[in-house]
Amino acid sequence: MPSAARTAVTVVFFASGAAYGSWVARLPSLQAGIDGTKSELGVALFGIPGDSIVMLPVAGWLAARLGSRSVAQSGLVGVAVSLPLIGLAPSLLALTLAFAAFGVASATIDLAMNAHGVSVERRYGRPILSSFHAAFSLGGLAGASAGGAAAALGVSPLAQLSGAAAVILGIGVWSRSRLLPGHVDAAPGQVYGRPSAGLVALAALAFAGLLAEGAAGDWSGIYLNETLGTGEGAAGAFVGFSITMTLGRLVGDRLTSAWGATCLTRGAGLLGAAGIAAALLSRDPLVAVVGFVCLGAGLSTVIPTVFRAAAAAGPSPGAGIAAVSTVGYGAFLVGPPAIGVLADATSLTLALSLLVGLCALITLLAGATAPAGAVDDLPQRRNR
Repeated sequence: MPSAARTAVTVVFFASGAAYGSWVARLPSLQAGIDGTKSELGVALFGIPGDSIVMLPVAGWLAARLGSRSVAQSGLVGVAVSLPLIGLAPSLLALTLAFAAFGVASATIDLAMNAHGVSVERRYGRPILSSFHAAFSLGGLAGASAGGAAAALGVSPLAQLSGAAAVILGIGVWSRSRLLPGHVDAAPGQVYGRPSAGLVALAALAFAGLLAEGAAGDWSGIYLNETLGTGEGAAGAFVGFSITMTLGRLVGDRLTSAWGATCLTRGAGLLGAAGIAAALLSRDPLVAVVGFVCLGAGLSTVIPTVFRAAAAAGPSPGAGIAAVSTVGYGAFLVGPPAIGVLADATSLTLALSLLVGLCALITLLAGATAPAGAVDDLPQRRNR
């Protein structure tokens, strides 16, 4: 049943986000556990995006051959195994390897569940993919809150992350019979080939959207604190950005149905560009916070829309999503050092102005988000 599969996909997205949030909240304890410096912790964390990029094409190939359900189930098991290893790591090397394992497993879930979500969406005949990404954001908030509470109560990272792993394993068992059968999106004879112009444009869109998203998370607080002198109020920009990212994804499916993917993406790019431009041109901290809030609202629907279009444009849903997400996730590797180097050479204000250009690129490439066969090009019908 599509409704049962939709619920299962939503829960798995939530679980994937919660897995991220659960260890993010324990980073100070993890750093203390290995007696490491901030730079050493950064080295350990580098394994997550690095290994994710390597794993995404493999996960796409597996999803095409086996179907996304089996790949997602394997990813859930991998995340459940890697979480206790993160809490148990006694050294920098062990923590680096544990984060690398987590990066492989989480990339597997990410690819498979987006592909599966597209298959469920097609059975509904109307956009629902954005709601899955909202569930991921809410899961991250829940995981971080649980991790913070565990830290406040003196619960060890190992105990807390082991508990999270047990819940994720339970979700894997519960969801298996509710997800669509493996054959619905398996395409063994069609995996990878020469990318079409549409996929190249979608990959550029994903890169622009994720680089802007990552830059806002990494640098918004530093901009408010060091450039505008807000002190401890610097967190307001990222909090507002995160809230509108989540809210935008909650309403993104309705907006896609009402406006269409292309119009929504053009508007998203314009809103993001206007927001970050206002934040950088004004010296008023309140205006800057509102600007980052607008950026979050604009970026919120970009990645779900891009993944939906990539699933329709690729030789199989998994292969299409893998192609654009591999390029897109490269933004998490390139973005932070590029912004930092440019900021040191000029200023953080000038470095962050790059985000205006990225949002403008999103507007220019918006036409690539509605290839033939994408769900928002199909006749809309109500199937709840």
